[in-house]
Amino acid sequence: MRIAVTGSIATDHLMVFPGKFSEQLVEGQLDKVSLSFLVDQLDIRRGGVAANIAFGLGALGMSPILVGAVGDDFDDYRSWLDRHGVDTKSVHVSGTRHTARFLCTTDDAQNQIASFYAGAMTEARDIELQAVADRTGGLDLVVVAPNDPDAMVRHTEECRQRGFAFAADPSQQLARMGGADVRLLVDGAAYLFTNEYETSLLLRSTGWTEDEVMDRVGCWVKTHGADGVRISAKGRETIEVPAVPVRSEVDPTGIGDAFRAGFLWGLHWKLSPERAAQAGCTLAAIVLETVGTQEYQLDRADFSDRVARAYGNDAAAEIESKLRV
Repeated sequence: MRIAVTGSIATDHLMVFPGKFSEQLVEGQLDKVSLSFLVDQLDIRRGGVAANIAFGLGALGMSPILVGAVGDDFDDYRSWLDRHGVDTKSVHVSGTRHTARFLCTTDDAQNQIASFYAGAMTEARDIELQAVADRTGGLDLVVVAPNDPDAMVRHTEECRQRGFAFAADPSQQLARMGGADVRLLVDGAAYLFTNEYETSLLLRSTGWTEDEVMDRVGCWVKTHGADGVRISAKGRETIEVPAVPVRSEVDPTGIGDAFRAGFLWGLHWKLSPERAAQAGCTLAAIVLETVGTQEYQLDRADFSDRVARAYGNDAAAEIESKLRV
């Protein structure tokens, strides 16, 4: 299964604030917020939604095709991804802009405040998916993850025009894009990914009900953090998959990307949606226990053991039989 993952490629600057953001907010003054948080920790890591998903797929033994735009400061990052099984030959390099940067501060309650500098990502709108398909021998699925908004719309429209199956993952860009564009991103998607809050944003933005969304997508995958995942498809019973227990919550950044990687890996191996979600939840738990979105190493025995503890031996046997790590 040839999966192209389009979206952001960025450097993450991850900071930790030893307190709670909520304690710094003054009731009645929220329209004049001016806050500076003295942080105790800074980690600079490789990130970006598309790169995180592609890295996860590579870590699980696949060769995903990364599609996005970067600056000429990407050489070290490219080498890292290449070494971990990611095809980076369709990444566009800007001649004038830096690679995007994500700056995120996490408090003691795992709340986050973040900013994102797009940089070279704005040139992703110039990438044509047909050229990627021609180079790789075709595309079985295109993931349209958070990216330059114009790029997301273009890639989605091209998928519809050329008959490429696509997965819609609007995520953070739901807060920025208008209802008309969000409707374009969703309509016709084979898979739609949202978390609980993004589900509400999507419904408000599009003006659609949940049933109307389901009329337009093949499968809607909703992540609910510690409450697990719900998978809905029209005419089928909703599948609920609990989260995998974690040993310690270290950093929530990138756990949604890890889930998507595990889920897509399951689709690649033609596992059931339930099994695919179980693999996704397991990878998400591993990332939650790690600082950084691509700093984890997968061990086949440990991965299988965690699946068995959370979902039973049958699930572990089926998933382990496909692991190539």
